[in-house]
Amino acid sequence: MKNVVITGSTRGIGFAMAKEFLRAGCNVTLSGRGEALPEAARDELSPFEGKYIYVRCNVQEKASLQNLWDVSLKQWGKIDIWINNAGQNVPHMFSWETGETYTENVIKTNITGMIYGSQIAAAEMIKQGYGAIYSMEGLGSNDMIQPKTILYGTTKRALRYFMKGLARELKGTGVIAGRLSPGMMLTDFITKTPDGDPSEVISDEKFRRLFNILADRPETVAKFFIPRILKNTKNDALISWLTNRKAAWRFITAGFRRGRLI
Repeated sequence: MKNVVITGSTRGIGFAMAKEFLRAGCNVTLSGRGEALPEAARDELSPFEGKYIYVRCNVQEKASLQNLWDVSLKQWGKIDIWINNAGQNVPHMFSWETGETYTENVIKTNITGMIYGSQIAAAEMIKQGYGAIYSMEGLGSNDMIQPKTILYGTTKRALRYFMKGLARELKGTGVIAGRLSPGMMLTDFITKTPDGDPSEVISDEKFRRLFNILADRPETVAKFFIPRILKNTKNDALISWLTNRKAAWRFITAGFRRGRLI
């Protein structure tokens, strides 16, 4: 039985992974910025009472992440897996049009928060002598440039560099670091702006066509991720859902498949 901490896990892929870990028999700490886990999420997790806790956490603050570790450790006795999943998007616009607050938040959440979380997990897991740290990749991790998303993409490219470097630094410590690559998913990240309004990208016909070919629901990706995370013992592992081969096959068979996400 593993004990798992996931940042940014009140919805989307974070919440989907939490449910899959619980189904696998793990203990899970969920976290987010809210005072409490949303009622709808609590209802979904009702079969797992006693197997999970919720801890409020703002990943932009290192002290908040340290508290997330400390509370989880006190609850579970040890932490086997730490996942940096909390992420922030920006409005779909050119970089020079993006406001200062949006720019700061995407950097502080996606880069600074991920680094803070990794620093805390690494230091504490080295004391334990074991553990695994994962961070969530995204658009830009592989150097692909998409106009009007380059601020987000820059943070994800930085994430890949940091996590590969962290894996090298952790060599020989008993702690491993890896990355999770979910591909495109139907989440609020896509359908809404950071302010909660409908995103303009979903009205873009070219984007809709591409998204409906390549994207999946978070639950589908989580079912793929969790058994592989639990089995993995390799340092610097990349657990990737939407591989190049899978993407190519979807384009080839797009005309034969039914069902659209947006």
